[in-house]
Amino acid sequence: MLVKEYRICMPLTVDEYRIGQLYMISKHSCEQSGGGEGVEVVRNEPDVHPQHGPGQLTEKRIYLSSKLPSWAKALAPRFFYVTEKAWNFYPYTITGMFVSFLPKFSIRIETRFENNNGDNDNVFGDSPTPADSVCFLDILSDPIPEKHYRESEDLSHWRSTKTGRGPLEDGWRGDQEPVMCSYKRVQCSFEVYGFQTRTEEFIHRNIRDILLVGHRQAVAWIDEWHGLSLEEVREYEQEMQEKTNSKVKSSHSSSGQEAAGCKREADEKKFEMYICANYSSI
Repeated sequence: MLVKEYRICMPLTVDEYRIGQLYMISKHSCEQSGGGEGVEVVRNEPDVHPQHGPGQLTEKRIYLSSKLPSWAKALAPRFFYVTEKAWNFYPYTITGMFVSFLPKFSIRIETRFENNNGDNDNVFGDSPTPADSVCFLDILSDPIPEKHYRESEDLSHWRSTKTGRGPLEDGWRGDQEPVMCSYKRVQCSFEVYGFQTRTEEFIHRNIRDILLVGHRQAVAWIDEWHGLSLEEVREYEQEMQEKTNSKVKSSHSSSGQEAAGCKREADEKKFEMYICANYSSI
């Protein structure tokens, strides 16, 4: 298992990002879906936890066959998806991912949001992450894949009309007001001899890119979501989910999915019980 803690700061408050995160995820998922690949939302419903209170449970299927490197395609069927289940008890969330045909593969992500610049070394309250496993990601200067670069999302040129924030400059984390940090502890496990190290490192590289792009977009799109209420952003979320699901489903025939339906449902139930057991102990 390869564990890393990512810390991503943004010129936002935790309260603001509650809206920005929902908006960003919905818009980004829709943009990245099409041609039979992308994100299908299976369920998105209220949930209550005795420790963290009311929140939201979301289940998604992420189709990404063409995005795998050649060595990974040898392990995967032609069409497959990753199941993602996320429990959002903002400002704390937990996400689990698995693939039904790879029982020894799993990803678990704990997230906590705080109004600071990433200086909390024990944010999860159990034991500090070793320093060599902590990765600060800079949404201003860290490189992202060229295919994801957009000048409108370059925070060195960004300026928010609604808030007056921006552009960001070198060293911005030290004196920015407001500033918040997204702390993410990512545990990736792929216990297959000969593939474990390569696969876990590959997954962490992709997670790093996803985190950088997503957090950059949340900031760059602030004038689109700032001022929305939770009810309004939930309405937007529902609208985008319907568009995203339509994009993905349009290229999938139902026959193959039905054939594997019973096994998939059993696998997903076991996975949910595992995640909930680990989650409840936190």
